[in-house]
Amino acid sequence: MHLSMVPEEQRENRTRLVTEFLLVGFSNLPHLRPLLFPLFLLTYLVTLGGNATIITIIHLDRGLHTPMYRFLAVLSLSETCYTLVTIPNMLAHLLLRSQAISIAGCRAQMFFFLGLGCSHCFLLTLMGYDRYVAICHPLRYSVIMRPAVCLRLGALVFGSGFSVALIETCVIFASPFCHGPRVEHFFCDIAPVLRLSCAQSGRAALGIFFLSVLVVLVSFLLILLSYAFIVATVVRMPSAAGRRKAFSTCAAHLTVVVVHFGCASIIYLRPESGGHPDRDRLVAVFYTVVTPLLNPVVYTLRNQEVRVALRRTLGRTCRPSD
Repeated sequence: MHLSMVPEEQRENRTRLVTEFLLVGFSNLPHLRPLLFPLFLLTYLVTLGGNATIITIIHLDRGLHTPMYRFLAVLSLSETCYTLVTIPNMLAHLLLRSQAISIAGCRAQMFFFLGLGCSHCFLLTLMGYDRYVAICHPLRYSVIMRPAVCLRLGALVFGSGFSVALIETCVIFASPFCHGPRVEHFFCDIAPVLRLSCAQSGRAALGIFFLSVLVVLVSFLLILLSYAFIVATVVRMPSAAGRRKAFSTCAAHLTVVVVHFGCASIIYLRPESGGHPDRDRLVAVFYTVVTPLLNPVVYTLRNQEVRVALRRTLGRTCRPSD
């Protein structure tokens, strides 16, 4: 039917600008919502407790006052902020009927989510470089990774991460939204929001896709390069104990890298990301709820120095005073 033949009120409804979004979330699973809320809440509390424990141990134990563990503390703090961006809002939506979020709130949520996500990629790359210097250039480690350099590298990591997030968020929110208010997700992610834009979103989606490839792929390749040099150095070590110690210091980091970049690749390294909302929501639950829980678990169970520091700290706390 030609547009001129459509009633005026109906035409206005088609082109009416969206003033707020409705997050679909888990509204299509009403029978599971009473189960999901306590499950996600418990996971969130354990995640907060685990990250707080790591930060506290590294702060209190002087044996962990090294660049490697300071970067780990920053990662735990960043993970805590990362979960604050999405999980409390998701828990509220599991309890309340209203799924509304303002456009300004959606923009802020996306900016901080993308900024922290990109910063995680860069921070894991920096931690890989730290392991490369420690294993391949141990005699120069204290000079190369001195505190002033680590501070500058940390600032570069978060500055770059939030710069990428600012570009992507500005591209997505540059145009008004007129394709309905329903966001097929439980938070404001790139693809479901971009599909509601009034403008042709194909070019914007392609630009964001290539920027995501640049962030994820370059970070991952730099980590692989660091570990290529590490493996080449470790296999030449004469001592089996030295080889085991070198690999053990990298095991936790490698585990987190595989999980983080695996989830990021599934969601963002596809030109048609968001084409399967149910599947994307399932993966999003994994990288917003489960992955932040895995990080403190991995670093406390697979890192002997952290375990020893934890026992030492608990021993000092529980020891009765004279």
